[in-house]
Amino acid sequence: MQNQSTPNAQKNARVLRREMTDSERKLWSGLRSEQLGVKLRRQHPLGNHIADFACLDPKLIVEMDGSQHQVQESYDARRDAFLRERGFEVLRFGSNDPFVNFEGVLQAIVNRLAELKAACPHPNLPPEGEGAKSRSYP
Repeated sequence: MQNQSTPNAQKNARVLRREMTDSERKLWSGLRSEQLGVKLRRQHPLGNHIADFACLDPKLIVEMDGSQHQVQESYDARRDAFLRERGFEVLRFGSNDPFVNFEGVLQAIVNRLAELKAACPHPNLPPEGEGAKSRSYP
């Protein structure tokens, strides 16, 4: 299943990147530049949906839920199902969490990334000599 996004979602994602919430900005300060050992994207479009933060390998979505999510539980459930069908796992945090427990939120993300990586190890590299070129380093 492809993770193609719609042109409308791409346009909306650009706007959301410029207008991140304070909690998204705070969390992004700990996620950007591969600080956790993986590349995360902010406001990443997937289909008609936009993930607050997405790691494409391993497949993890991190969502910051504000008060509006209390009244849109059925929408969130459909959206999570859409993402799970595409192989993503979704972690949700309250919008206040990065301010009251920043390190705890980052640690929860690191832990889940480690679990996902362990569950889907990369294929083994070929043994030395099979397609490998010898290299000398200065």
